Order: sequence, then C-alpha cells, then structure tokens
Amino acid sequence: PVSIGMSMDIASIDTISEINMDYTATIFLRQRWTDERLCFDGNKSLSLDGRLVEMLWVPDTFIVDSKKSFLHDVTVENRLIRIYPNGTVLYAIRVTTTVSCSMDLTKYPMDKQTCTLQLESCKT
Repeated sequence: PVSIGMSMDIASIDTISEINMDYTATIFLRQRWTDERLCFDGNKSLSLDGRLVEMLWVPDTFIVDSKKSFLHDVTVENRLIRIYPNGTVLYAIRVTTTVSCSMDLTKYPMDKQTCTLQLESCKT
C-alpha cells in the first residue's frame, strides 16, 4: 500500500440550501506520497505542468456524498504537481463541490446544523 498524506483548506462556502439539503464549497486539496520510480539526482524539486498529471499515478480520492463537483480550469487547470528528488510527489487541486447535508430544521430558527466534508479513496 501507498501512504498518502492529505490536507485541505476550505477557500469558501458558497451556498447553503435548506431546500436541497446541501452546501457548496470551494476547497484546496493537497496530497503527498512517495513513488520511488520518480527518484532523480539533484537537490531541487521539479514543478510540472498540470497537464502532465495524466502521465502519473495519482490517488483515486473522492468526496463522499458529493452531488456534483468540478475542477477549476481558468486559465488552465488549477493543478500543481511537484516532484522531489526522493520521489515524493505533491499534488494539489482546486475543487468546487456540492455535498449532501441532512439538516434537522424542527427547531428553526434556534437550530444548529453540522455538515461534514469527507474524503475517501477507492480500494481496488
């Protein structure tokens, strides 16, 4: 198995819909892992064009309960790939996602809601 480190920053919560029981957020997702096949000599990292991601293995991470999501692509896809001499890969993307959130509105307007944002990886 490959150990994958992940971090996420929520850039914005764009909408919350009580009618649709969901919310929309923009997130920056960063993943880090080591692929020994990518080791090279040197002491500086390489930053690659995001279009080269199709040539690399990347984790199959998905957002649990996502209704729809998209990667930002203005002016190019918002992806960062950095490879370090020891084969460590840093992969970062900007995603906007709409996620289900079951809300209990029986105590409205004194209610309090908790919505989660969960990430998982498919195992095959």
